[in-house]
Amino acid sequence: MVNKNFKNITKGVLSLEEIKKFPGYPSEERFKKGAVAVIECIEEIPCNPCETICSRKAIIVGNPITNLPRFIDEDLCTGCGNCVIKCPGLAIFVINKKFSKKEASIALPYEFLPLPEKGTKIIGLNRKGEEVCQGSVYKVLSNKAVNHTNVVTIVVPKQFADKVRFFKVLN
Repeated sequence: MVNKNFKNITKGVLSLEEIKKFPGYPSEERFKKGAVAVIECIEEIPCNPCETICSRKAIIVGNPITNLPRFIDEDLCTGCGNCVIKCPGLAIFVINKKFSKKEASIALPYEFLPLPEKGTKIIGLNRKGEEVCQGSVYKVLSNKAVNHTNVVTIVVPKQFADKVRFFKVLN
C-alpha cells in the first residue's frame, strides 16, 4: 500500500519531485558531504531490515513496523551500503555526488547474471527504464555476505545522479 500521505500518486513511475517528499530521501545539504543512502521506499509494509542492519542507527522504521523508513539523523549515515544489501524491495541506493569533480557514484542492488565487471561501459537508466546517460562500472560487491544481492557501483556524470537508478551494459 502506498503511503496515505501520497494518495494522488496512483499510477506509473514516481517523479524525482514525488520521491523527494518521502522521509528517506536525504537533503541536498547532506549530499554535499559525500556518500549517503537514498531510501526510495514508498510502501507501508511490515519491513525493517534497513533499521536493524544500520550499525550507526541512522535509519528508523519504529512502531508500527509498517512506517516508512526515515533518517533519525542523516549525518549519521556513512554510505556503507549495508542497507542496500538487506532491503528486500531493492529500494535503497548509495549516492556519492562528491565522487569526483564531474562524476557521481551510485551503488545499487543487482540480482542478474552475469555480473558486469569493473570498467564495463554502461547506459544509465531512469526510474522508467529510459536511457539517460553513459557511464561505467566502478565496483562489484559479490560474496556470501551479500545474501544473494550483489551491489554494483556505477559512475555517471554528476548531473544525472538523482535520475539514474539502474543500467544496461553498453554493447
